[in-house]
Amino acid sequence: MAKLVLGPLLRYVNEKSATVWVETDESCDVTIAGHTARTFQAGSQHFALVRLENLGPRTEYDVRLNNDVVWPEPDSAFPRPVIRTAEVRRIAFGSCRAAPHQPVGPDALDAFAQRLMSAPEEEWPQALILLGDQVYADEPTEATKQWLRDHRHGTEEPDGEVVHFSEYARLYHETWGDPEIRWLLSVVPTSMIFDDHDVRDDWNTSAVWRQEMAGKPWWRDRIRGAIASYWVYQHLGNLGPDELARDPLYAKVKAQGTDVLPLLEEFAEEADKEVDGRKSTWWSFRRDFGRARLLMVDTRCGRILADDKRQMVSDEEFEWIERNSEGDFDHLLIGTSLPWLMPHALSHLQSLNEVGARKPGWQGKAAEAIRQAADLEHWPAFRASFDRLSRMIEKAANNGSATICVLSGDVHHSYVAEAEFPTPTKATVAQLVCSPVHNEPPKVFEPAFRLSWSRPAAWVFRRLATLAGVPEDLMRWRKTSGPHFGNSVALLDFDGRRARYRLFSAAGPGNVTETASVSLGREPQ
Repeated sequence: MAKLVLGPLLRYVNEKSATVWVETDESCDVTIAGHTARTFQAGSQHFALVRLENLGPRTEYDVRLNNDVVWPEPDSAFPRPVIRTAEVRRIAFGSCRAAPHQPVGPDALDAFAQRLMSAPEEEWPQALILLGDQVYADEPTEATKQWLRDHRHGTEEPDGEVVHFSEYARLYHETWGDPEIRWLLSVVPTSMIFDDHDVRDDWNTSAVWRQEMAGKPWWRDRIRGAIASYWVYQHLGNLGPDELARDPLYAKVKAQGTDVLPLLEEFAEEADKEVDGRKSTWWSFRRDFGRARLLMVDTRCGRILADDKRQMVSDEEFEWIERNSEGDFDHLLIGTSLPWLMPHALSHLQSLNEVGARKPGWQGKAAEAIRQAADLEHWPAFRASFDRLSRMIEKAANNGSATICVLSGDVHHSYVAEAEFPTPTKATVAQLVCSPVHNEPPKVFEPAFRLSWSRPAAWVFRRLATLAGVPEDLMRWRKTSGPHFGNSVALLDFDGRRARYRLFSAAGPGNVTETASVSLGREPQ
């Protein structure tokens, strides 16, 4: 009898259709709400993405493998799995979630899931956005490190880090196999994008970093395993039915009938390459949630780094983002694992460092060393892309939307910052950050981030940046909430043309408390 290894994960949902992802232990037919899909094989793992059509407002479901019911589990205490197709009025988001067994404080997403279990469905979010570091390939749990030692032959490098597809699969089993998280992902549609730790810390920081990694004998296998597993476990569910129908790789995977891991690894290697300022694959995507639109922007794999061009994404991909920032909606959400608006001093430092790293000789080498040591790799460290994004947001803020919200994580503290352009915009423009969900940064981070938000530090680094030739910012921004430290989950609620950001911090196992609330948006004048 086939068994369910992981899932179900409720992924894409619109007004009438949905996709549900599962992993099984053998090849089988997967049936959900009367819709069936055959699994495909990748290595020793088996997966299916079941497409459901003609759904009503509320559909309870179970998971059947070869007609045997395997989910919900017998005597489950969790609310039954359900697919809700109503308009999205509440979104949960966050980033940086270490595996449940890591000793880094209470897991905010786990605690949030426990809270929802006893709440009426009307209080559940209609969407969950995970903004990076869903797994930590370079910082696995002690149990996974021991598993690696037991399953590897000899002294395979890198010690204590995952490399291959099957090793990545174990990470996903650990982080999504937690009972509360597994239930949450079965009832709340989830969109996600990777950040560096899904592959390796500082992934694609610079051309120098890429050259250094290319020289390591294990890196080719690492990037193949990382991107192939990302496509299966995360990216595939980001696509809607129409996008899946047009996706050539998905068509090959479904048609092959044999192990598709070699195909996925070949695809992964090509996706990592940069040729003539372009990448062969885009990971950015768009989701429409009623009167809100989400543009999820890849700020890792899509970087252009050769020949000192330094772009967060290619010109071609940025043009797609710009086109999709236009339309008839009340709220534009730009999901990017890395914040656009950062603590002022840190923002100026990153732009200053980019100038320094271009210099020849010891100055450039020193700036590159500082860049890698201090993680100076966010939007301001790609100054041309930072300014282009700022111009796009300013334009979008005058095209009829009530709010432009940039949703981010990564920086291990949470905050709200509102932007003010020289000519006032019609829409409220805000950077909303929630990080981490479950992690514990070094203790020095809190005083460092508090200092980087201070006016004296901002003035010093702005002055240094100006002297180095960094142009003035196209807008000002002010922090309206935070910095908040600790494991948290954020909610974004929509009420017509208004929105509200709320931050819930983990106060203990199964306990989250509201620690911040900020109103956003304005009625048309």
